[in-house]
Amino acid sequence: MKCPSCNNPDTKVLDTRISKDGRAIRRRRECNDCQQRFTTHERIEEFQPLVIKKDGRREAYNRIKVIDGILKACEKRPVSIEQIEAFVMDFEREAQDNWIREIPTRVIGEKIMEFLKTVDQVAYVRFASVYKQFKDLHEFMQQLEELLNQKKNINTNLT
Repeated sequence: MKCPSCNNPDTKVLDTRISKDGRAIRRRRECNDCQQRFTTHERIEEFQPLVIKKDGRREAYNRIKVIDGILKACEKRPVSIEQIEAFVMDFEREAQDNWIREIPTRVIGEKIMEFLKTVDQVAYVRFASVYKQFKDLHEFMQQLEELLNQKKNINTNLT
């Protein structure tokens, strides 16, 4: 670490402390040349892609927004917060592993629908009705019929 006073690259660490939340390290350093003391902070680089909204705007990914949207769909349904958090962690890990820096809301919505379709079909229909912005009852019924047909096909294949 270079000294901020004389730019000497030769410094020593005097003290190291972990932050209260455990997500950063504070180091007290001293320059071996000019004896100037200074503090540095090390933090984990976190997953911070941009979300591309339908109108083209970009905003920072917000994990809480994703969880809140899923929770609304799962209200009074037998889906645990652990299942939701595990899904979100898997989604974020996949995006981070693939170095995805921008994610269209469409991709996030489709991933959520895939997850909800497997854990609770009522929550899936609730989420889909908001996400897909059905214009009328006919579109809503079409989605329900598709879901029923898929379920029927699965049951037929099992017997």
